[in-house]
Amino acid sequence: MQNDTANMLPSQIFFGLAILAFMALLVIEKLKPYRRFTNKIDKQSIVTNTTTFLFNNVILTTLRATSLFFVAQQFSSYGLLSGMGNHPVKWIFAFLLYDLAIYVWHVASHKYEFLWRFHKVHHSDKSFNASTGFRFHVFDLFLEILYKCLFVMLIGVDAYLVLAIETIQLFFIFFHHSNIAFDNEKKLSEVIITPSLHRTHHSTVRAEHDSNYGIVLAFWDKLFGTRKELVPEKIGLDIIVAENFLQLFSLAFITERNIRKLLHMIPKGRN
Repeated sequence: MQNDTANMLPSQIFFGLAILAFMALLVIEKLKPYRRFTNKIDKQSIVTNTTTFLFNNVILTTLRATSLFFVAQQFSSYGLLSGMGNHPVKWIFAFLLYDLAIYVWHVASHKYEFLWRFHKVHHSDKSFNASTGFRFHVFDLFLEILYKCLFVMLIGVDAYLVLAIETIQLFFIFFHHSNIAFDNEKKLSEVIITPSLHRTHHSTVRAEHDSNYGIVLAFWDKLFGTRKELVPEKIGLDIIVAENFLQLFSLAFITERNIRKLLHMIPKGRN
């Protein structure tokens, strides 16, 4: 029992630091934003994202933690890394594989229409701020939980390590969605995903937002040729708009293809 408590403590500390970082980023954004959005867009973004977070949190947060934790506990003695001792080398390998796995999931969420119909909810934000990291469809999160459970079964690592990695990724999600810019960001972006890189990922242009899929490390986008460095003209999705939580939830059941078909059915009239 004492060992469990000791192992859990680093995860709790990481989580606390991630939440503190989120609040600090919100303050910095207000004081010195990289890009200024209208008050209406900012307000809609923060209110909708916060409401979505509360809804998703009630349904999935406990499930997400306990399911990953439970699966990792049950399969920690199996899988790719199970034969390694619990030391820093194993932690590094686990982190690298986990980050790669989420990169792959992110790419799939853009490439496959069934996954995109849920993931596009995240991209529907017309603003870009730390709270955008909360803007996910509940089904998107649920499917990701199943994927992560399968992954931890395959690698076989300690449950507390899984929670620690999850929390580190949470911090980076807040960080790279923040509406900030800072000195030497270009250099830092060679190693990790920074706001300037992820801002490109939220471009309205599909050819631009199908890029920079990394969560923590910038290496994967370089390796697989999905890195793009540019300043997007607009943020969000042109056709899709959601001004509140209910509209946001409904977006998953309205595809761009159906909207375009509907527009083509409407008589255009004479020029």
